Amino acid sequence: MAEPQLSVRSAKARELAHRLARREHRSIADIVERALEAYEIRETGREPADTFYARLSQEAGVDIDLDEVIRSGRKPHAGISL
Repeated sequence: MAEPQLSVRSAKARELAHRLARREHRSIADIVERALEAYEIRETGREPADTFYARLSQEAGVDIDLDEVIRSGRKPHAGISL
């Protein structure tokens, strides 16, 4: 199945994406994805995951063992009734 494509009608945006891709040795799709992600973070105020987890750790002050939390909520299945 073919990958979805993004059509850009701006010659300036196209040239900038190509120039950055050549300079960074990355694909144009990677350049566009990274630019849009950076824009989203900057414009919507969404903080990056590493910053979020660092802030959460400082606020909570406790490191949570997620494996233990998952194990504590598990219950064995009785199986099918024959």
